[in-house]
This record gives sequence, structure tokens and C-alpha cells, in this order.
Amino acid sequence: MKFYQVDPTRDPRWADFANRHPEASLFHSVPWLKALGRTFGYEPVAFTTSSPTEELNNGLVFCHVNSWLTGHRLVSLPFSDHCEPLFDSAKDLSFLIRYLQASLERKEWEYLEVRPINLDFGHTDNGVGFLPAATYFLHTLDLRPELEVLFRNLSKESVQRPFELAQEAGLVEKCGASGDLLKQFYSLLVNTRLRDDAPSPPYAWFRNLLDCRSLAPEIRIAYRDEIPIAAILTLRYRDVVYYKYGCWAERFRPLGAIPWLLWRAIAAAKSNGATEFDFGRTEESNDGLVAFNNHWVPCPKRLVCWRYSDSSQSHDSADSWKLKMAKGAFSYVPSGLLTITGKLLYRHIG
Repeated sequence: MKFYQVDPTRDPRWADFANRHPEASLFHSVPWLKALGRTFGYEPVAFTTSSPTEELNNGLVFCHVNSWLTGHRLVSLPFSDHCEPLFDSAKDLSFLIRYLQASLERKEWEYLEVRPINLDFGHTDNGVGFLPAATYFLHTLDLRPELEVLFRNLSKESVQRPFELAQEAGLVEKCGASGDLLKQFYSLLVNTRLRDDAPSPPYAWFRNLLDCRSLAPEIRIAYRDEIPIAAILTLRYRDVVYYKYGCWAERFRPLGAIPWLLWRAIAAAKSNGATEFDFGRTEESNDGLVAFNNHWVPCPKRLVCWRYSDSSQSHDSADSWKLKMAKGAFSYVPSGLLTITGKLLYRHIG
């Protein structure tokens, strides 16, 4: 069997393939891949059994992450919640995985990393030699029931009551993709991440996402007396709306602005024909965020990040020593310098 490499951001067949494949997500889309490349310098590559002269019938997309700090690797995909291999034939996918493993053994990369939704990956021939690197939960809300039914099924104490408090407080929402909204959103995000001693993505990442107009980017900001107190950022691909980032001013947290914004985003998504609202992945160890998302989706899916290396040396997960190192560095950086520092270092933890 022969395999071919294509650049999904340049080969027009990829966009058509991703748009029609039932398991494709936001993270397979050309705008998302271009934003990764423009922001972090990653080179996307997709492997397929389809020759250059025929329609694409399958594909597994990666980014080359070439870092002096964290190594040279193939990741599917950096800063992406998940990325399902788009293969209808398990046999073809198994052949491709073995081909990539052989390439790694020739020292082309230090390791491979895949982030499928399908939990069977690590328990079939496709996952031979792969080990779990990290475990997450994926919360997705089915938007097909009536809006009133959706709201009634949410946690009364943690969603419905905070929403009512926000209504009573007279919060005002602004929604859009303007530069002014982005600046306010990013200021809230930096301060939120600082409280957790966590790195903030570079400002350019969000600017590049907002340039992806086909992904319907929306920043929603809640105001109390004209003060921005909370914000969320969502994207849309096909019939799914993705909640990617949320941030808030801690002193206004009791007003319930985040649940209020999320419900308004959910209601807008349903009214615009979306059938699913994706809350994204959450680290298994993040008890607080897991509990918050469980109030919206009580029965999340489990996600496993799988890694393959031919080296006997243990590679920690992307959320272990690399992220801890980045968090430690960012925790000592003044907020005014976080944009510059993020631009220099954030790409290494992809």
C-alpha cells in the first residue's frame, strides 16, 4: 500500500474532504490549521492513501512541532481538543500507523501523538505500541431538544440560579469579533490565567482565529455598569459550536456571568441551526472544571491522548513537565509582558 503526503492548507481537496466526512471537526478545518501555522509556525501535513490525481478518501492530519525546548514530533493536533483519524477502513489506518512508526524509527521524529475521540484506538491493531499520555473528559451538549427542555435539564444550583442572578444584576452583553472586544477579552483572559499561574496563548492566536470568518468566531462579553466582567470565545464548524475560552474578573464571579454568557451562546447556537455545543476537553485532574462542565453535560466522553516512541526514555505528557515549566515561567512574568513571552514560548508546549 502506498501513502501520500498533502498540505491540507494548500491542497483544495482537503477542505472538501473535511466538509463531507461525518467525523471531521473544527480541528480538521483549513482555517484552524492555517491559524496554527500563522501563529506558531507549525507545518501541517496529512497522510492519505489517495493519490494526487484522485479525490481524497481518507486522511490523518498532523503538525510538525520542531522545538529546541520540547523536541521534534508529529502531533495530531497541537492546541486542539481532539483530532479523529478520518479513515473508514481500519486496515488502511493500521497500515498508515505502521508506516509512521517505521519513519519514527528512522529518527525522523522523536515521537508521534494522536488525539482521537474513538476510545478503541489504543485497543486495536491501530494503537499497537502507543501508550496513554494524558486522559481528559469531553463534554458535548445535544441541542436537538426544545430550548426550554435544555434549560430545565441543567443544574438548578450551578447553572439556572447563576443565570437568574446575572439577569437580576442587569448584566449587558456585547457580541462580535471586533478589535475592541478582542482587547477586552484578552485582558480578562490574561488576568484569569495569572490567578492559576498558567500561560496565556499569544494575542496573535486570537487575532488569527477572529480572522477565520468561515468559523463564525464570536466573543461575548458581560458588562456590569460598563465594566467588562466576563467573556467567552466560540467558533462554529458545520453544525457544531465550540466553546474554546472563558475568563472573568474574580470579584464579579458571584454574579454568574459565565453561566449567563454560556446559556446565551447555547440559545443563539440552537436558533442558528446548530445541533451540538462542544464545551471542549478537560484534564481528568482538573476537578473544579470537570464539576462545572458536568453541570451542563452530566455524562461526558473520555478522551485519551496516545503517544508512540521507539525510545526507552520516558516522554512525559504535554500536560506534565513541559506545561509545568511554562506555568512556572509565566507565573513570574508581569502581565504587561505576557503577550511577548507567550509569543516566544507558548509554541513549545503544543
